Amino acid sequence: MSSGEPGDADVTKPFTDAIAEAERMVASAEFAETDAERAEGLDYLAGGISSILQLARTHSKTHPYFVTSTGPHAKMGLDNPDTLYHHAAVVPDATYVVRGIRGSTTDLSFQVLRGDYTPTDVPGGDDAFDDRRIAISDDGSFEITFGPARDRADAADVNASGTGAGRTQNYFTLGDGASMLAVREVYSDWSSETKGSITIERVDTVGTAPAALDTETIARRYRIAAKMLTARINTWFNFPKWFYLDEPVNTFTAPRTTPGGLSTQYSSVGHFDLPAGKSMVVTVPESEVPYQGFQLGSLWYISLDYVNHQTSLNSAQAQVDPDGMIRMVISDHDPGIANWIETTGRRRGILQFRWQRTNGPVEPLLGPTSIVVDDGDVPVHLPFLDQNRIDAEGWQARIAARQRAFARRMMG
Repeated sequence: MSSGEPGDADVTKPFTDAIAEAERMVASAEFAETDAERAEGLDYLAGGISSILQLARTHSKTHPYFVTSTGPHAKMGLDNPDTLYHHAAVVPDATYVVRGIRGSTTDLSFQVLRGDYTPTDVPGGDDAFDDRRIAISDDGSFEITFGPARDRADAADVNASGTGAGRTQNYFTLGDGASMLAVREVYSDWSSETKGSITIERVDTVGTAPAALDTETIARRYRIAAKMLTARINTWFNFPKWFYLDEPVNTFTAPRTTPGGLSTQYSSVGHFDLPAGKSMVVTVPESEVPYQGFQLGSLWYISLDYVNHQTSLNSAQAQVDPDGMIRMVISDHDPGIANWIETTGRRRGILQFRWQRTNGPVEPLLGPTSIVVDDGDVPVHLPFLDQNRIDAEGWQARIAARQRAFARRMMG
């Protein structure tokens, strides 16, 4: 080894130090009241370690491709159980062609991100949009271009392989500071909807190979990964404090545009605290918006187990009462109804509604209402109780359907 080259221990040490620091942060969480919640935090850390390493290894500015951003084994940022998340690295002065086949999922959206997550602003039109903004062929194929600001009349000539048709419609400006292109596919009916496919290439590097690796490049990746890991844990560790826990407990905000999201996305949020023997009954109108979903999250700001437990429901999965209302019961105790939302043993957590692909505001009257009652009083608040009931065999079949549909989604 020549002088000045880092040894193996020096290469990995920044990251192993970051793991130790992140573990201390997780261990110090005041809200982790039970061993199960502490174990969840450590598992959350494991997912963060694996995803950060993947991100560091696949973060290529010269030869990008889409990788999974978050999922059931590497959760972050209150991941939506109905969504597949993908991202690719970009730089603002390069041009990228994205090609794909539109699946049958309820929503497909694109968002250009700049540096750190900025939760206070709704991005502009070229920064975040759904597939209604792009030209899609009859066979579901599409081709869109992201690149520097330019005269729209010149956009059709960006990629010589393009057909030209719809090219000006399908050109989007990256803008200053662009660092990542995020793509989200959102399901409603897990059992029937199918995901599409998507690729990305950088116009000036396609057909070439990236630079060969050297030790300093690997060392730099570990240093970057170390900073990313502690930043990630710290950001999402504090997110509920910033945006949820100041709200009155066991209530929901009125629907509002989602911070940092698309202008066509609305959300209603809150946090729950349900001691033993207490349940929350949540009532919300079934919306005409294509996607309406609800989920619980932990105070680690991640989704609960939504595969083996019913900790989320969207409007395609939920039972709708004859009066057009969806009534859900959030509790650790099984109330024997189809719309039971399981807290999986935790007392406290996050409440989140989402409406996506809207054509206008989601008005307050379309938002949820809630009431906390004794477990034994739940039936009083379910006017269609006889139609809501489900027995143990029916519940097992319901969970089995979730497990099978999720497995198809991940392999399809």
